[in-house]
Amino acid sequence: MSAKNWTKLFKEHKGKWVALKDDEITVISSGDKLPEVIQLATAKGYKSPILTKIPKKDVVYIGHA
Repeated sequence: MSAKNWTKLFKEHKGKWVALKDDEITVISSGDKLPEVIQLATAKGYKSPILTKIPKKDVVYIGHA
């Protein structure tokens, strides 16, 4: 597993749900509601995209709970 640069994702999709290709970088669809994002990805032919919600703020956490 290698690190992925999601800088562009954070800039363009803050607070949104995102469906990604298997490369974990390429956006298939995005939106405010998960069902909408899944529907758009499915319509483009992607049955099992990687789904994630991009945070509104890029926050660094160091420590433990």
